Amino acid sequence: MEITVYNQKHEKTGTMDIPADNFGAKWNPDLVHQAELTELANKRTHVAHTKDRSEVRGGGKKPWRQKHTGRARHGSSRSPIWVGGGVTFGPRNDKNFSMKMNKKMKRAALYSLLSKKLKSDLVKVVDALELEAPKTKHVAAFFASFFKQHPTILLVPSVQNRHARLSTRNIPEAKVTSPKTLNVYDCLTQKYVLFEKKALQEFVSHIKKEE
Repeated sequence: MEITVYNQKHEKTGTMDIPADNFGAKWNPDLVHQAELTELANKRTHVAHTKDRSEVRGGGKKPWRQKHTGRARHGSSRSPIWVGGGVTFGPRNDKNFSMKMNKKMKRAALYSLLSKKLKSDLVKVVDALELEAPKTKHVAAFFASFFKQHPTILLVPSVQNRHARLSTRNIPEAKVTSPKTLNVYDCLTQKYVLFEKKALQEFVSHIKKEE
């Protein structure tokens, strides 16, 4: 199958052959959702952490003797039912939130999402993203030639295009990723996926190596 290639002024310069297996897949929302949940779970960091009764400082001495005080018996002031004691069912930083998903399923989810975006005309290819210097205004002008409004854009430049990466960092509605690390979550959070022609070739060759 073919995809239209544009220059930086959004003028058609030709077409490019892309594999139908990768960009002509059926829409599978359940698989895409599973891939998104897996990526979010694996990005999750452990922040909240509470101490149990064995970790709270103090409480070694018995608060009062066992009998003949008229009060309930207690062995430690760091019991969970005491103020200042340990927490019984609090969050712990040793909990594992990671999820596993097979490589074939991950790739299938990415193919499904890219295919849907391509059918909706949300995947664009630029022949070459040539920037004289890493300046934000150059990339901003490039985006303005493609889009009248300011939608969220996932830019996929080639691995060698350092200027494109540096120039896009200060644009809040744009995100840059490598063709080798393109994933479902980034494609879902950004409306448009904008490939440089070399980057698309790198993406396809990377997929073939993995398969």
